[in-house]
Amino acid sequence: MVGGGPVRRQAGGFFDGVGCYLRGIGWMARHPRWWLFGLIPALIAFAVFAGLLVLLAVNAADVAAWMTPFADDWGWRDLFRTLVGVLLVIVGAVLSIVLFTAASLAIGEPFYEKISEQVEESLGGPVHHDDTPLVLGILRSVKDSLITLCYVLMFTLPLFVLGFVPVVGQTVVPVIGALVSGYFLTVELTALAMERRGVRRKYRFAVVKANRAMSLGFGTAVFVTFLVPFLAIAAMPCAVAGAAMMVRDRMLVQGPGQPAFQPPPRGL
Repeated sequence: MVGGGPVRRQAGGFFDGVGCYLRGIGWMARHPRWWLFGLIPALIAFAVFAGLLVLLAVNAADVAAWMTPFADDWGWRDLFRTLVGVLLVIVGAVLSIVLFTAASLAIGEPFYEKISEQVEESLGGPVHHDDTPLVLGILRSVKDSLITLCYVLMFTLPLFVLGFVPVVGQTVVPVIGALVSGYFLTVELTALAMERRGVRRKYRFAVVKANRAMSLGFGTAVFVTFLVPFLAIAAMPCAVAGAAMMVRDRMLVQGPGQPAFQPPPRGL
């Protein structure tokens, strides 16, 4: 019984993260004007990445053939290249979801910053403001997103290779892929609320890591939602709202109203 304590805490943290996302959906349901406001950058980003993903899907067979010249003489060449093409589209879809979030946040910096502030204002208490100039904020967001993408690729490429392993590639790998993608979606989505508090990238990663189960729960729920194309557009403002609540109420407090940290130097 005692040994199950950490497992129960981790499971509880995971579902706490899912709950924060549901709270974000609930907040947007009560504030439809802000939901519509948040759709604008998501629509732009979705149009770009949907087009790129369709382009990849249409040319997947040719790309697979180009990647596997060693299979030209194989008797089961076509089957192998079909599998490679399918895996390419799957990896492209996973990367598109992460990049969709990053692009939406970069394009919609002023939109989502306002939504995030509005969420905190509606919950009461002090609202933190980031005085960073808009252009500098967007450039920093792009830089942080590129760094996050590098981390995602570190996990995605090995998972792509493991996808060729029978059974494991069709069962375990997709689950791990969803968890990894969800974790880094949380890194992206919590950036707005944390940066308003002076928490820069290095420390932000540390905060997300310290709340790993909650981060996985929140991000995985968002990731699963984003798998449905048009639902991704509708869910983006909800994810921003949920992330603001999670940072305010769970990640950066020890107890009710008890800050758990002092903002690190601005250089971080």
